[in-house]
Amino acid sequence: MKKIDWNPGNLLQLSGSYWQALTLHAGVKLDIFSQLNQGPLSAEALAERLKADIRGTTILLNALSAMQLIEKQGDHYRARNAALKFLDRSSPNYIGFMILHHHYLAASWAIMDQAVRTGKPVRKRVSHGTESEREAFLMGMYNNASQQAPQIASLIDLGGCKRLLDLGGGPGTYAIHFCMRNKSLEADVLDLETTRVFAKKTIAGHGLDARIAFVAGDYVSGDIHGRYDAVWMSHILHGEGPAACEQIIRKAADTLESGGIILIHDFILDDSMDGPLFPALFALNMLQGTEKGQTYSECQLRKMLDKSGITRVRRLDYRGPTQSSIVMGVKGQR
Repeated sequence: MKKIDWNPGNLLQLSGSYWQALTLHAGVKLDIFSQLNQGPLSAEALAERLKADIRGTTILLNALSAMQLIEKQGDHYRARNAALKFLDRSSPNYIGFMILHHHYLAASWAIMDQAVRTGKPVRKRVSHGTESEREAFLMGMYNNASQQAPQIASLIDLGGCKRLLDLGGGPGTYAIHFCMRNKSLEADVLDLETTRVFAKKTIAGHGLDARIAFVAGDYVSGDIHGRYDAVWMSHILHGEGPAACEQIIRKAADTLESGGIILIHDFILDDSMDGPLFPALFALNMLQGTEKGQTYSECQLRKMLDKSGITRVRRLDYRGPTQSSIVMGVKGQR
């Protein structure tokens, strides 16, 4: 880990870094970058399109220009190429939903001290949030997973598998890419009923209705039915405490055929629990939003898998853009 030489300057820079983040959030929430996808506009023209105040629009555009997301040309503004690639809603690489999800989380981060003092969440879970909050979260997961899933699907050999369970799969992004990569594979996406509309939309959008089914269920409190050759668990364990994670892994393992594989994709901590940075920070995010959620170390995951009869556990050579990792094991084969 690179040593940081802290001083008043970089401490204050860190302290105020949320200013830039929330400026980005405002730009995405107002959908400014999509408005600029046909070319430069004046602040007046953009304010009229947004039905926004001209002074407020001008100040925001100037700040986004200073952040080099927009370029100012005289009295007109144009979006830079990277902004159009990732922040224009019509782009296949759009990540705006995840940025909006971060926006909805911001209020709880501002009162994190309360969560630390009480050990209790200071916001409700997304599954119990508003429709716009659920959309931002689920489609944000789709945004993120769409960037990672093609590489992961090529990394993991599912050639011998006929049936896959995408447990807590949300909009089904990983199931989609695993099935696209393996033409004989079929999959079930198991998640809460409130997720169905998003999953059906994304699955249908890829023309995979015949091979991927959505199954409504609660993998924490309920049973998991079916028989599978592989179970994929992406970013679900961090929402639960250790005891619940053990139960989820056991229930997932019980659905596997002998020799089937289980794959856990998550923000995995070092065994010392003090890094990498993003998984350590994400544990704070779980403190704010869940009763017992946290991030786990590879050692902790290995112990949980071992208790469920999973063997040959190994960590794959994969690191995601936010320091996610994958741990893989096999059922009943030494």
